[in-house]
Amino acid sequence: MSSATRKLSYSLAINEALHQAMAADPRVFLIGQGVKSPWYVGNTANGLLKRFGAERVIDTPVSENGVTGAAVGAALTGMRPVVVHPRMDFMLYGFDPIINQAANWHYMSGGTSSAPVVFWGIVNRGGEQAAQHSQALHSMFCHVPGLKVVAPSSPADAKGLMLASIFDDNPVVFVDDRWLYSTTDAVPEAMYQTPIGSGVVLRRGTDLTILCYSGMVPLALEAATLAGQEGVSCAIVDLRTLKPFDRELVLSSVGATGRVLVCDVGWKSGGWGAEIITTIVEAGVTLKTAPRRVALPDTPAGAARTLEKGYYPTATTILGVIREMNA
Repeated sequence: MSSATRKLSYSLAINEALHQAMAADPRVFLIGQGVKSPWYVGNTANGLLKRFGAERVIDTPVSENGVTGAAVGAALTGMRPVVVHPRMDFMLYGFDPIINQAANWHYMSGGTSSAPVVFWGIVNRGGEQAAQHSQALHSMFCHVPGLKVVAPSSPADAKGLMLASIFDDNPVVFVDDRWLYSTTDAVPEAMYQTPIGSGVVLRRGTDLTILCYSGMVPLALEAATLAGQEGVSCAIVDLRTLKPFDRELVLSSVGATGRVLVCDVGWKSGGWGAEIITTIVEAGVTLKTAPRRVALPDTPAGAARTLEKGYYPTATTILGVIREMNA
């Protein structure tokens, strides 16, 4: 590790991004539930209130629609708000300001104004969060013109994509996975941006391409290592951005291997995995086997740990599909 990088956890990488953005630009502010209580948002807000004050770190009542609307209004006046939803499920209350207002503002104004706001939604998979506190709703936002959707998997990309989202002139949905908060990696100390719309090849392979993002990435990497021990070479592509995703990288990797498996953190029906497979098929990529998906079953998440164990995919789940595709 060079002197310009050091190990940071995923949550502290986001925290560093917020510190750097707010120090660099007085228009940036954080608003949402629990931002004055660092543990509530997984240490991502550590030190922000003390450093920047209550005018720029605004802890709010439980009123998702009002808070989100206030952030959109601030963005329209020239500010760059980051509105955090500690449980992504309750972003549903903010659909009007997100979808009807922020996503359409640039178009409806004929390009004369925009809403540079980050809608930061945290997915709380597992931990007995149950059906109303664990839902990954990214596919809904991907359906809406005018919204960009990012979903990092590593601490370095969490920092870089948060900074890119803050300084993008469009509204961006930043999809966060609390399961990743304790993961650590080398993160550059300097302020930088990970390009929105750019994926990355994490592992090269010849037999199968696994397309994944967010919390599915470490599981896919583990499964690929196990598959390698059985003689199957898997390429791993971390999309990082779901909309717009890196179409050229996807088609190139899948075209080279002739097999594709999409690992999606959301539900299977109508999910992001279906969209990306359709793109591959429409592009006329020659496939050796039918494309496959690993995703959540079409049922709400149970609260009991025993139910969660059977509900959430694992590296073993992915490995089983890899074996079927290479049989």
